[in-house]
Amino acid sequence: MIPVITIDGPSGVGKGTLAQRLAIHLHWHYLDSGALYRALAVAALQQGVAIDDENGLAKLAATLDIVFSIHDNDAITVTLAGKDVTQDLRTQQTANMASRVAAFSAVRNALLQRQQSFRQSPGLVTDGRDMGTVIFPDANLKFFLTASAQERAKRRAKQLMLKGIDVNLSTLIAEITERDERDANRVISPLKPAADAIVLDTTHLDEDAAFAETVKYVQRIKL
Repeated sequence: MIPVITIDGPSGVGKGTLAQRLAIHLHWHYLDSGALYRALAVAALQQGVAIDDENGLAKLAATLDIVFSIHDNDAITVTLAGKDVTQDLRTQQTANMASRVAAFSAVRNALLQRQQSFRQSPGLVTDGRDMGTVIFPDANLKFFLTASAQERAKRRAKQLMLKGIDVNLSTLIAEITERDERDANRVISPLKPAADAIVLDTTHLDEDAAFAETVKYVQRIKL
């Protein structure tokens, strides 16, 4: 069986950066499942599909043409139908839309096999919200990252300000808290750690410390 490491958790805990670093470190494939939902939201806007049209979104999801590419400089880009949408997927508006899209069972079912198809030799590192509970329940190693809403909002604000975007910290905290509640309380694939997941609080950990901590667990098991 091709090995899989899953990293789940809410937005802003550092799971994307961690998953990318592990994939590069292990020379494995990488899947950002959240990017699939964000790409679907972008595609829906481009093609005029209403964000509350479950059937229309599911049909769009079934044919979603998305590719993750790791380059020589370790940068990862995402292309949608051949177009680089890496930056488009990182906006707060897209993230909020993706959370609404992800609540539809028809959409999640449509993307299930698409996500599982990323499991290719020599292995896969994936991040998301239900990777260890639903998509890859047989994963060799599962992590669930957490961090306070305040810390996650600060990290997001820093990212946006570096891009020259003015932000309101209180608004970001409110948006993050609302999304957490929506993701945790949805009927389909709620956001929660798998029973066998390693829970890691990154509130007081920088990227290097979080990476070092996960590598310790990776080295303890035979992959």
